[in-house]
This record gives sequence, C-alpha cells and structure tokens, in this order.
Amino acid sequence: MTAKVCVTAQHRQMLDQVLNLFKIVPEYDLNLMVEDQSPTQVASAVLHGLEPVLQSERPDWVLVQGDTTTTATAALAAYYARIPVGHVEAGLRTHNKWSPFPEEINRRVAGVVADLHFAPTERARHALLQEGVPAERVLLTGNPVVDALHWAAAQPFDVATLPLDRSWWGDSKVKMLLVTAHRRESFGKTLENVCRALRELAATGNGHLRVVYPVHRNPNVQEPARRILEGIKNITLLPPVDYLTLVHLMKRSYLILTDSGGIQEEAPGLGVPVLVLREVTERPEAVEAGAARVVGTKSDQIVVETMRLLHDPEQHAQMAKAVNPFGDGKAARRIVEALIA
Repeated sequence: MTAKVCVTAQHRQMLDQVLNLFKIVPEYDLNLMVEDQSPTQVASAVLHGLEPVLQSERPDWVLVQGDTTTTATAALAAYYARIPVGHVEAGLRTHNKWSPFPEEINRRVAGVVADLHFAPTERARHALLQEGVPAERVLLTGNPVVDALHWAAAQPFDVATLPLDRSWWGDSKVKMLLVTAHRRESFGKTLENVCRALRELAATGNGHLRVVYPVHRNPNVQEPARRILEGIKNITLLPPVDYLTLVHLMKRSYLILTDSGGIQEEAPGLGVPVLVLREVTERPEAVEAGAARVVGTKSDQIVVETMRLLHDPEQHAQMAKAVNPFGDGKAARRIVEALIA
C-alpha cells in the first residue's frame, strides 16, 4: 500500500510542528491558512484545493481524521470525486449542533459520507449503529491519538526550552495546573469566566500552585487571557506549544483544565485528572471511566471543582488511576489492516 499525504494547513503553525516531530513530508500542501478565517472560508478553499489533487491521484481511499472543517470538506470532496472515504475518530456525538461548534456538524457530515468508520470506543461504535450505519462498515479501533501520545511521552524533553521559571519544576510540593481553552464556542463571556476562575485559583494557591496556560494565537483568546491574567506571579502565559512540549507539560501536571477534546483522550493515558471546561462533552467515556469531570464554564463552579481535587488526595488518586477508555496504542495498525483487507 502506498500512502500520500495532503495537508490543508488550516492551522499552519500547529501543523508544521507535528509534521516535523513525526518526520512527515506531505506530497501536497494546500497552504490555506488565513488569519482569523471563518469556517465558510476554510470549507470553500478546501473544496477548491482538493479537487485537482483527487483528480490527479485517484486514490483507492481518502482517509480523514477527526472533526475539523478540513475533515468534513475533504470527505465531501472525495464523495464528489466518487472516492471511498475512511473516517478516523468516527462516532463522537453531543447531539447538540452548536456545542462544540462547528465540530459537531463537521463529524456528522463526515459520518454521512464515510464508507468505513473507525470508532475509538464502543460508545462511538454504538452511536453510528444507532444512526443506521451497517455494522460491517464500523470498526472499533481505539484512537490513534493514544498511539502518538505513548510515542511522544517516551521521547526526551528539555525543560530548559520552556519560557517559564523552572525553579519549581522538580518540586513535588508544587501542584501545576495546565490550562488549554480556545474553542470557538468559548469566545467572549465564557472564556472570560475561565480566566477569572484561574485568577481566583492563583490567589488561593499559597505558593504551592502554578498555573501554566499556553494561549492560542487567535485574538479572541489572546485578548481576554492577557487582560485578565497577565502579570499574576504564579500564572505563566505561554505562546502556543508544540505537541512534544504539550505532552510533557501534561506529564508534569497535577490537574488539567481544558475545553479540548483531544486532551480528554490523552490525559487519562498519563494518569492526570481532567476538568472539562464545557457544558457537554462528546467524550463521555472519560467521565464514565472516572478520569474526567465536566465542570461547565461558570467561574465559581470551576473554582469549586478545582479546589476539591487540589485538597482531596483520595479523589485525585481515584481519577488518576482510571483506565484510558480511548485505546491501547494499537489503533493505527488496526486501521491500516482494514484499509488493505
């Protein structure tokens, strides 16, 4: 089997560091990144850019991953070209088309188009069956993000590369909270609530708490984060970090606060509890396994739930010991075997 990689560069900087880390050289790079672009602009550019690639290559399969606008539109482009589609990370659902936006509809579009669905969990597989997808077209594989996590966590990492005060890094008494919050539906009041909660938590940390927040480049994230959190002694606002750095930040964390779907899958593999800064999650398996809790987006609730885990070692230990429900690190092998069968 020959695989050719086409990237859209919907997120240029985030993409390039992953390609470099895994030593992937794409055959096609559509280079569509435009600052603060809308989902409509992305979708239009992907459809236009992929058409000649698909006409030239005529692949046996087009493989799409996840729930980005690139994923949905690439699946649609392949359908227009009458090329079979395999959807990795299929079957995630919140059943609320506005949360997360636009990911919930993106993955549903990909699900309608896909010919093979690679479900990360039994719940995801069941969701697809409930929607009428034939059982023979749904494979339970786990999520390859767990494969990547295991590999990256084993790689060497130099903490000196981080622009932060490293005097506390090796101090087991210091509890580090890692924060990622950047989803589109969090823009505005929701993100301000999160930042205010972080400010209150930092004020009650008694010198043994450090908050580390890699801030997304989107101005809708940068502005409230800088305005509310900049200059607070035990809060470090980092520029966006590469994947290897993120994995090692997760490893060092005592607790993670996030609106990211991927981190809900990755953190359990590192034994780090997760508080989900959203009203609903399409990954309830993490909650059911005891590795995560959905705490919403109100400042007072975020503070209460975070303080509970900071001051209750038994609850923290129970969450940290939860088994990762999203895979065993062998998903990629299962997907490849299905494609060449």
